Amino acid sequence: MTRSDDIRLISDDVTVWLSPATGRLTSLVVAGHELLTGGARFGSFPMAPWCGRLGDGELTVDGQVHRFERNDPPHALHGTVRDHPWFVDQCAPDRARLTQRLEPRWPFPGEVMQEVSVRPGELTLQMRVRSDGPAFPAQVGWHPWFRRRLGDDGADRALRVDFSPAWQEKRGEDYLPTGERIAPTSPPWDDCFGMPDGVDVLLDWPDRLRMRMRSDARWVVVFDHPEDSICVEPQTGPPNGLNTTPHLVSPGHDLVATTTWTW
Repeated sequence: MTRSDDIRLISDDVTVWLSPATGRLTSLVVAGHELLTGGARFGSFPMAPWCGRLGDGELTVDGQVHRFERNDPPHALHGTVRDHPWFVDQCAPDRARLTQRLEPRWPFPGEVMQEVSVRPGELTLQMRVRSDGPAFPAQVGWHPWFRRRLGDDGADRALRVDFSPAWQEKRGEDYLPTGERIAPTSPPWDDCFGMPDGVDVLLDWPDRLRMRMRSDARWVVVFDHPEDSICVEPQTGPPNGLNTTPHLVSPGHDLVATTTWTW
């Protein structure tokens, strides 16, 4: 997939490149600064119908066990929709809407839609999961890889992430939440935090750019282990939440979430 195959969205100080082949944002340029880490695994990708790790790659619904590829052994990671082709429903200079059927990688008939729109000083991402048949549990979220430094000379001070979560999901040795909520710890993190009033995070590249991430989702995962990137991931449930805190989608009762990034 070449850049010429991607969709470009532009408005004033922001340019976004969106790949229908993978569903990813491959580039987000704000005020002349590329904010996303480049490369096939990176950018910013949608997560659905689950976010993060699904324990042992298994989901039990109505007594039936469904098994998924353990692409983060022993777990299944980040859902089924990333890195698969999407259908372009609508496309305008500042807005695009893409859809993808959930089958055959997901055992229930349904569809996921993502809409990306830009306006001066703002990027908005929305996802919707709907069922065409029986009810099923679902989550949605976004997994952006933000560059730690925006300058090319490496002299910039690194990205700072500032937020005030109500709790942290205690992580077990298997990297899944134990069900215990604890006081937020200090970094480094590969952890999920609860924000019951909605995700609200400030990303600050000193002397370069400040960006605020808001979402009606109530959980956020922060992953800051890589040397060159930090991931800040708003999502509608915690890791393994399909099994522990399921949100059911049924005909006429879609799961919808939005995140808006302003600078």
